[in-house]
Amino acid sequence: MAASRYWIVSLPVQTSHSSLWSRLQESISKQSFDTPLYRFTVPDLRVGTLDSLLSLSDDLLKSNTFVEGVSHKIRRQVEELERASGVETGALTVDGVPVDSYLTRFVWDDAKYPTMSPLREIVDSIHVQVAKIEDDLKVRVAEYNNVRSQLNAINRKQSGSLAVRDLTGLVKPEDIITSEHLVTLLAVVPKYSQKEWLVRYETLTQYVVPRSSKKLHEDNEYALYTVTLFAKVADNFKNSARDKSFQIRDFEYSPEAQETRKKELEKLVQDQETMRSSLLQWCYASYGEVFSSWMHFCAVRVFAESILRYGLPPSFLAAVLAPSPKSEKKVRSILEGLCGTLNSTYWKSDDDVGVAGLGGDADSHPYASFTINII
Repeated sequence: MAASRYWIVSLPVQTSHSSLWSRLQESISKQSFDTPLYRFTVPDLRVGTLDSLLSLSDDLLKSNTFVEGVSHKIRRQVEELERASGVETGALTVDGVPVDSYLTRFVWDDAKYPTMSPLREIVDSIHVQVAKIEDDLKVRVAEYNNVRSQLNAINRKQSGSLAVRDLTGLVKPEDIITSEHLVTLLAVVPKYSQKEWLVRYETLTQYVVPRSSKKLHEDNEYALYTVTLFAKVADNFKNSARDKSFQIRDFEYSPEAQETRKKELEKLVQDQETMRSSLLQWCYASYGEVFSSWMHFCAVRVFAESILRYGLPPSFLAAVLAPSPKSEKKVRSILEGLCGTLNSTYWKSDDDVGVAGLGGDADSHPYASFTINII
């Protein structure tokens, strides 16, 4: 099973990249063999000035939080849509490559992010692109939720008690008598009062057709009865029924209206399915875009932090590790041991807040390090 939590670290190179990589591989295999380890290839990016690096580093943590947040937001939306669709959860990918493989085999896309561009320009373009995707997500989710809310409202009307639900599907044409003088009303009777209704309904007013009441439906709280009477006494009957706690529902049987409501419901159901499928496909593609952007951002972050820590010219080894919780302390110790002559005691001091401006993890280490949670 792929890990969901990774470290991206950068170690200072004092002899050669290959010898440091060999030492790291050997140390991990001997002392923490269950920890996956991969090279994280950072291209030769444009350094710029120290001032520009320091200025950029102030924004790195904030930008990372934003990009990471959008990726998690899309992932959660995917999970919700997959549950609603009843489809089996699929692995999220970047152009068909599972995200964990994309991270551990990262290759910089020079066509999308030219390495000669200033670092600030690369970071800003990533931020703009991800912000646009987030805006699109909000619009698409709002449209989907609007249709879903309409359907939920209809379903509530159809599944509520007889006192409030839509009665259209419960009443047939033969249940209703409508003539020049006669009218059929629908009475909602408390379940425990049905005997009282049957005894009293003929006497609630004059001109009620004897034995005209018929039960159409019953739920946990109420029963639905018809009653036929002369139209001229309908208002009197409603008032008398209300006094006895019998509710007369306003209802006009219309085959045309019933057919229209049925078609509207079918269209809403179809719209919801179409929009859900479309939104899910868009989320799959957009998650890949955001995750790819995030990994390019991480490469910039590793580069900038390594320069600020280790100086110029750039000489560092970046790697990705996925230690288990019980192995973390051991792996930290291995990484620290590979930092050579750097003054590690400084990084352990109680007052240490890290190098100014660096957006690394909360814990300070004598090497650049930050955590990637892909779930």
